Formats: sequence, structure tokens, C-alpha cells
Amino acid sequence: MSDNGPVRVLLVDDQPLLRMGFRLILEGEDDLSIVGEASNGAEAVRHVRELAPDVVLMDVRMPVLDGIEATRAIAASGSDAKIIILTTFDLDEYAFAALRAGASAFLLKDVAPAELISAVRVVASGDAVVAPRVTQRLLETYVRGAGGMDPAGTAGGGQGAVSPARPARDLLLEDLTPRENEMLGAMAEGLSNAEIAHRYFLSEATVKTHVRRILTKLHLRDRVQAVVYAYETGLVVPSNADY
Repeated sequence: MSDNGPVRVLLVDDQPLLRMGFRLILEGEDDLSIVGEASNGAEAVRHVRELAPDVVLMDVRMPVLDGIEATRAIAASGSDAKIIILTTFDLDEYAFAALRAGASAFLLKDVAPAELISAVRVVASGDAVVAPRVTQRLLETYVRGAGGMDPAGTAGGGQGAVSPARPARDLLLEDLTPRENEMLGAMAEGLSNAEIAHRYFLSEATVKTHVRRILTKLHLRDRVQAVVYAYETGLVVPSNADY
């Protein structure tokens, strides 16, 4: 996000009415600017390259190229754009696959206007996970195979079923200090920098430094990728708690 201008947002959805609705909500904010729209993933990838948005609101199920592949392509391109996945229900295997592909968060399509605005700002800042408890529930459902499904919607257990991409104990974890391991665990719980600082009696600036070092050492894109990583490597064990 530019320090000298509004957050630049790209809207991606194959339904024009939804794009119009999101545009009307976001354009009313002085610090947010809609720089373009796309109706499929291929257009989204091209627009990210041409328009350099800060945040992409990305539908999952679209023609030509779906949101998962578009997210993967954008993340692999080295773009700094943060991607928010739009889905119709919270425990969506497509949303989980998109998080693994490089998305920074996901929102339900019937999100309240104030929550949508807040989410765009939060994701642009890179400072926190959107809806951490819901994100945690999604991860606990799909990372460990509890009802897991592949990105095509097939029941888990087959060749294409969602499964951890990394071994149970990644050697990169050995590069983390004990304090950084604590920080990673706290991030996986969905805690914000302020909450982590309060738990460990640290300043927020110190927490931000730890987070940045963790992402660098583990070759991760952002905080959400760190959360996915923590679950997939077994650093965090899913609970059976109700949310």
C-alpha cells in the first residue's frame, strides 16, 4: 500500500451486480480506490500486472480461470497485491485451497459493508488475519483431513484430496529461535500483534520485527501463510472446540 495515497482495490467476480455492490460500498471511503474490475481469473492476473492493486477481492468459482489458480499465479508473479477470497459459506474447501495458494484472507459474500471496508484496510496493512476464529476453524477442518475435500469439490481420501504440502516437521523450523517459535504459535491462534505483545510483555514494534523475521526464515508471503504453515507442519494441533 502506498503511504501517499488510497488503498488500490481490484474487484474480481463473474457477477456484475456483486462487483457493483462492492464498488458502491468501497468507493464511499476516501482512503480506498477501485482501480479496475475483472470477470474471470485470467483477467484478474492481467489486471494485477497492469494496474498494480494493493488488494484484490477475488471470487473463487469463475469461468476461464478460477480464483484458486488466479491467486496462485498472482502470488507466484511476485506481486505485492494482497488477495481476499470471496466465498458463499465459511467452511469452503475452495477458500482453504485459495489460502494455501497465496490468499491473505477470505470473506463471505454477504459480509456487512463495515466489515468489508475494515477487511480491505487490515489486509492492505498486512497487520492481522481477517476473521481469525473463522479462519482457524477453516484450517482445522481442512488441514488435518477432517472432512477435507480437494479443490474440485471431491470428497477427501482420493488422489486429489487436500493434504499437507510439507512434511510433519519442516527443517526450516530449526532456524527459528525459541521466541520466534512462540510467536508463530501465537500467530496460528489468530492473535493480532497487539494481543501477542500483551501475552509476552513485548512492544508491538518488537512483535512486528519477530513476525517479519519468521516470514523471511520460512519463505512465507504473509501472516496467513504462516498460520497455514503452522497447521500443516503440525506445530499447531487442531482442537475439537466449537466456534
